[in-house]
Amino acid sequence: MCIEQNIFHKSLIERAANFILRWRVSQQMAKFKVIVSDPEAGTSKVVELEEARAAPFIGRRLGEIIDGTVVDLPAHKVQILGGSDKDGVPMRGNVHGGVRRRVVLSGGAGFSPKKKGERRRKTVRGSTITDEIAQINMKIVEKPLGVKAPEAKPQQPTT
Repeated sequence: MCIEQNIFHKSLIERAANFILRWRVSQQMAKFKVIVSDPEAGTSKVVELEEARAAPFIGRRLGEIIDGTVVDLPAHKVQILGGSDKDGVPMRGNVHGGVRRRVVLSGGAGFSPKKKGERRRKTVRGSTITDEIAQINMKIVEKPLGVKAPEAKPQQPTT
């Protein structure tokens, strides 16, 4: 009787371990919403990337300049400015790694002080992009030669 219970117990543990492993693999499929801003034209573009298309971003840091082909902008260079995770926790450049940390802030991303000299402990995410990030903010820093920014059309007043 004891041997049968032991075999059942082992198979139950193995099944649970396999389930957890499959669940972790399914959860690690990266999915990003990338917002690419064009400072010259004053416009922005939203690109959703999943799985293999999102892989080039994993491990990148804030401030890095990458090729624009990953966000459907061939011959452009884009810079990673920031982002946030699924809960809205912002990324911060001076926090190393890709994990959440509670740090004392006096301003900048993640905290807007209401009084002069106010500091507060807030939760922020590190400067490295992981699969837990949901949104990435970028800007175009270099365009190919011969591509001009679209001119804004003057709006006619409506009466």
